[in-house]
Amino acid sequence: MNNYWGPLYRYIKANPKLIKTAPGFLLDNEKVIVYVGRTHIAVEYTGSEIATEIKSEGGFELQFHEYSTKECNLLEQIIGFEYDSTTDISMPLLPFNEDLIFPTNRGWDMLAELGWNFDAQDSIMGINIPCPKPLPGQFARIVNGMFFDGGESGLKSRRIKWLDFFPLIFDESNEDYDRFLFNLEYMKDFVAPDAHYSYPMPADYKFIQLPKINRFIEVWGYSGSTETDITSFLANRDHEFILTMKFGAREVYSELTCEWQSEERNNIRPDFFVVQPNGYADIVEFKLPKIDKNFIVGSRNREAFSAWLNSYIAQTRVYSTYFDDPNNRKWFEEKYGFKVHRPRRWLVVGRRRDFDSDIWREIISDYRDLEIMTFDDLIDGVVVQFYK
Repeated sequence: MNNYWGPLYRYIKANPKLIKTAPGFLLDNEKVIVYVGRTHIAVEYTGSEIATEIKSEGGFELQFHEYSTKECNLLEQIIGFEYDSTTDISMPLLPFNEDLIFPTNRGWDMLAELGWNFDAQDSIMGINIPCPKPLPGQFARIVNGMFFDGGESGLKSRRIKWLDFFPLIFDESNEDYDRFLFNLEYMKDFVAPDAHYSYPMPADYKFIQLPKINRFIEVWGYSGSTETDITSFLANRDHEFILTMKFGAREVYSELTCEWQSEERNNIRPDFFVVQPNGYADIVEFKLPKIDKNFIVGSRNREAFSAWLNSYIAQTRVYSTYFDDPNNRKWFEEKYGFKVHRPRRWLVVGRRRDFDSDIWREIISDYRDLEIMTFDDLIDGVVVQFYK
């Protein structure tokens, strides 16, 4: 506070034009995380990259993690997964490290398998090398670093927006106590440069949106993600373009409640309505990308969709039934302002490899107004439009 936060606050307050360009999380801390190792103390900032004002009141959440009791790479502990490189060649952290992309070998395989776009942004990449390590006695900073791992649980991602490593001397020679010696006086020299620093955010539309697609891949590529995690991400205003571009929609609405007008039935809430240029909407329903069951069952020439997949299809059929009733259609249009009549139903589920034969296409042709789309198809359908 004495050497950095306080002077930074006063500097930007005296130069208010910098508020909209300086890193937002330095001005309005959502959370500050402190990590103590044997050679460094690290401080990580989280929050929005952009600020509109300097808050003079209120606080922030502080977290503390202790790693000084063991020999380890502090950055690897912060990232949260161990690297599996087959070489001993390591990369030390420079004093300033911007746009790092450092997957483990497992992470590289998973990103490639998911179709992650490595050209979406400028970056410094590490391939088959151990996790970078802060050098003893030297300050280091990571800005916009992305780290990935893969395994049975799917893709794991760790993004670091801003992380400072402050060198320290760890003295455990006394039997009664340990000593941590560090000096933050030099942080005063960082105040003016950091106040004038613009966080690396893409300027071109293409390179604004592609990183967001990568974030979406990270969400559904992680096996711990739920259907709600996936749909909540897509419902965010900044991410709606994924659905509008894929389905040629002018607007997207998520989880609108549909009340039955002519009969007593439970309300339904489709995941998304995608409104076409003609004013009519189709329905998009999301399930999980990883399904540990067969999609198709039955003997040769008697193939059919499995019971669990048919239950998903039946769910979308209820949506179609709802809009077959003119009373429901009238109520819906008056309440939400757009039309739905004989909507095409899209079920997004599984991966492309799950539908590696033409049999499922023959089966799906028997269903009216229903399309099955994989997560790979969804991503490819959006990305390809940037290269037209």
